[in-house]
Amino acid sequence: MAQVNEGGNSRQKKMQIHVDFTPMVDMNMLLITFFMLCTTMIKSQTLQISLPTNDKVDQTEQNKVKQSEAITIIVDSERDEAIDGKPGTVKKNYVYYYEGKAGGELGVEDADGNGFIDNNNLKEIEFLGNANGQTQGIRKILRKRNEKVVEKIDVLKAEWRDKKITDEEYQAEARKIRNDSTLKRPTVIIKATPNASYETLVNALDEMQINSISKYQIDNMNANDSALLLDYIKAHPRK
Repeated sequence: MAQVNEGGNSRQKKMQIHVDFTPMVDMNMLLITFFMLCTTMIKSQTLQISLPTNDKVDQTEQNKVKQSEAITIIVDSERDEAIDGKPGTVKKNYVYYYEGKAGGELGVEDADGNGFIDNNNLKEIEFLGNANGQTQGIRKILRKRNEKVVEKIDVLKAEWRDKKITDEEYQAEARKIRNDSTLKRPTVIIKATPNASYETLVNALDEMQINSISKYQIDNMNANDSALLLDYIKAHPRK
């Protein structure tokens, strides 16, 4: 409440206004209590994931299966000299790949059935995609490794184009095919060098979608990958 005090003895009356904020404190407390009681509390939501157990699986056999299905893509770029600590302009992009595990391991068969994977299996390839009606480049490699899944997806796409199935049915069936554990599917690991451009990494991710690759990940370069790439560039100088 406001109070007005008037001076009694002075010729000119002076009024002093005093505002009492005590009722405002009570009102604020009532509003806070009201909002606390009427607000819906947000509950944290977590995704429950049931993982399969590996108790009855031999770890050695499991590693062999993973390495036999693995294919690693390394993207790199040739740049101009850095200026003021900033990366130079990209001159050309490069794409390399190898199958299995780099560095060699006895007892693990590579794609050619040699019984081990050597350091010379790194190959250079391009992002050619479809050229003259033929699949080339890294797309050809991925489609060949994911052949069974791609064949089923192509049949499903034909039914979708002919409007025999709806978009929702196509997406649901395509998801089942990509995640079908009975089909042979590759595991693709994408790695980028420090000089790699953003474009090459995006192109690699696009190839995963184009070729219906369901198991892929982006990983860091390790010592074996760096040594493998340096040895290849030394043996095959860039022009």
